Amino acid sequence: MIGITMGDPAGVGPEIILKAVAAMAPGDRAQTRIFGCLTTLRAAEGAVRSGLDLDAVAVTDIPVEGAPLPWGQADARGGDAAFRFMTAAVAAALTDEIGCIVTAPLNKAALNAAGHHYDGHTGMLAHLTDTPKAWMILASERLKVVHNSTHVSLRDAIDRATPEALLETIRLGNAHLKRLGYDAPRIAVAGINPHCGEGGLFGTEDDTQVTPAVKAAQAEGIVVTGPVPADTLFHRAYSGEFDLVVAQYHDQGHIPVKLVAFDTAVNVSLGLPIDRTSVDHGTAFDIAGKGIASHENLEKAIAYARKLAAGRGQ
Repeated sequence: MIGITMGDPAGVGPEIILKAVAAMAPGDRAQTRIFGCLTTLRAAEGAVRSGLDLDAVAVTDIPVEGAPLPWGQADARGGDAAFRFMTAAVAAALTDEIGCIVTAPLNKAALNAAGHHYDGHTGMLAHLTDTPKAWMILASERLKVVHNSTHVSLRDAIDRATPEALLETIRLGNAHLKRLGYDAPRIAVAGINPHCGEGGLFGTEDDTQVTPAVKAAQAEGIVVTGPVPADTLFHRAYSGEFDLVVAQYHDQGHIPVKLVAFDTAVNVSLGLPIDRTSVDHGTAFDIAGKGIASHENLEKAIAYARKLAAGRGQ
């Protein structure tokens, strides 16, 4: 069983959920639960016309004040709803009622306006599961990237690229790919500076922060290389030389993945006691309520979630 959270009810989440669930085989639909607002789903069905019988789908109905909210508008009520959808799904995951959470997009401004001060789903999930830190991996068919840091400034990202933090990121990425069936994942760690510092000419962080982490991981038997200049690394990984790239910061990892797999990459959280996958796009307020949003990315996130849930025996 997987659970799908609606995200911000004023965004495209309700629409893509309807489309994705309607397209499921009956057996898969029976192993799916939606955490969201039923009133909003019914309103979205008026735009989507998916033909899905919501009375025949498992829905944990969490009411939203004023639902359906105006489409495409950031509203604190929507941010609070997204938080409550996630809280209910996490509770279900922690008690093994569902094997993986799949999240539709939320709006960070609305979330924070509602008093829930997180950088997004990943930080929220870490808090709700009492986990010190969660990691993000963007996974596509030919390029997978795990991030040492995400929603922090570039200056903070460099400070967070400590040997200890990078070693933990390498370990988590290695364990995740083994779980997916890779016997000995080939991992490459991106450099921080241009040309990995060019022998200190452009900075010493690659020598003092990245190299020790790579050597420590190698000593543990992990197949890892680095630091590797980032300007060539992602092409090499995309061409099949590496199974996973460790990116040092948000844009270093996000840009190449979104370039080659904008509609198909899946956002996966690592380091939590539960599994979570997500679409790799936002609430798309500009098209919300029009029934035209593509559900392709959500289908990829759901397929990935089913693999993880199967690994848990659920």
